[in-house]
Amino acid sequence: MRDPERILRPDAEGHYSLPARRLDAESLRRHAPGRHPLDGLACAMGVEESRRRFFSQSAQGIGALALAWLLGKDTAAASQGHAGLPHFPPKAKRCIYIHLVGAPPQMETFDYKPQMKEWFNKDLPESVRGGQRLTTMTSGQSRFPIAPSIFKFHQYGKSGAWVSELLPKIGSMVDDIAIIRSMHTEAINHEPAITFFQTGSMIAGRPCIGSWLSYGLGSMNQDLPTFVVLQAKHNHPRANVQAISARLWSAGFLSGEHSGVSLRSSGDPVLFINNPDGVPQHVRRGMLDALAKMNELTFQRLGDPETKTRIAQYEMAFRMQSSVPELTDLSKEPEFIWKLYGPESRLAGSFAQSCLLARRLAERGVRFIQVYHRGWDVHGLLPEVLPSQCKEIDQPCWALVQDLKQRGMLEETLVIVAGEFGRTIYSQGKLTETDYGRDHHPRCFSLWMAGGGIKGGVVHGETDDFSYNIVRDPVHVRDFQATILHLFGIDHERFTYKYQGLDVRLTGVERAAPVKAILV
Repeated sequence: MRDPERILRPDAEGHYSLPARRLDAESLRRHAPGRHPLDGLACAMGVEESRRRFFSQSAQGIGALALAWLLGKDTAAASQGHAGLPHFPPKAKRCIYIHLVGAPPQMETFDYKPQMKEWFNKDLPESVRGGQRLTTMTSGQSRFPIAPSIFKFHQYGKSGAWVSELLPKIGSMVDDIAIIRSMHTEAINHEPAITFFQTGSMIAGRPCIGSWLSYGLGSMNQDLPTFVVLQAKHNHPRANVQAISARLWSAGFLSGEHSGVSLRSSGDPVLFINNPDGVPQHVRRGMLDALAKMNELTFQRLGDPETKTRIAQYEMAFRMQSSVPELTDLSKEPEFIWKLYGPESRLAGSFAQSCLLARRLAERGVRFIQVYHRGWDVHGLLPEVLPSQCKEIDQPCWALVQDLKQRGMLEETLVIVAGEFGRTIYSQGKLTETDYGRDHHPRCFSLWMAGGGIKGGVVHGETDDFSYNIVRDPVHVRDFQATILHLFGIDHERFTYKYQGLDVRLTGVERAAPVKAILV
């Protein structure tokens, strides 16, 4: 065998090659422990590799710890990011990303199409549809009758942006937000579309945006996770609900420490974080210390970086026993804050309370807060369900932006409110003057962003008269992701992770660029 040491040595990320793993499997299969001809070499290399890795990977960490001793513990918590990042001065330090699961219709929210009134119940011209791929929910329809929105629109702010009557509070702050009306994607079904938005791939298994930022920039608070997920309840009993799963906040091939931590709205906010009955705090502390020593021995023997991750996660869980109760104790919030977020902010798990918790998380240095709100999949009963959905988010979203602004946090906090695709101008199923539904539409949709380097009072992009095709300034999902990274001081083309022989990045290999028109 040529150069066995080279074969057995892990790469810079701690991953072992396929030949090394094959040798390991052969050793277990054919030889008793310690009897394989290469076991002596492997053990010697393990000791040397652990020593080399400690000094090579800890050089910056030792300096950071010394600086932390001088400046305080928060510096240590903020020194865990990837070397060389950010690439340039960031505008945003943290992000609150609100995803409206199910995809709200753009022509009922931000894409005003008054001329459609004259097209009621007329067929969508084939020249507009252009042979577009349809979902199985409408591909069997004999016709595609146009359903104009029954809701009124009003102009707001200095920009004169048109916003639906369903969102008056959001409309009142258009000078603080940027509306993108020309988003587009290739995904036409919910699961791949949400996965694409969150991870840059329609196939599950990649790290999500929050995990990439955690990996690249590290933590700003040593007592709370870098990336937290909140799942808000919705009110309308007839709203069509899409399932979501933990893989949407998974770290994928990144270390597990970069996964999102989901906070529950009832019971213990984090499962199994509290000590079992009869186990006092000093006993738990002693158990974790002993476990850390055992894991350290494992790390010294194998050099697997995930062992260090396991130690860090146990320690984080221990610290969260005190930080999470303080975070979720809303009793000290003043009365004007409850009034700001609205009456539902006192209801556990409500969207309003989730927005208030998101502000508290941002205030405590959590870098990425993901809020999911379901019930937006309006295939039918749109005139009944959509007003309820919009009412749930309108005041809390407005309150969140105002609250961040009054605390001097908005300039460094990026706020995003988005769905995964748009809705068709034609009706799904039966159309009447008072009832209709809309199918999925990936060609154009709207979202809005605020704070963290976003220019307020901007309406970017334009669609045709049918809100069916983009006619000006298209923005792809990859451009949206590149914009987020740019606001955090990261060049999306240079921010990569070596995986399976590839330099993988959030935005993939196709062309993408930050949307400069909405940036300060």
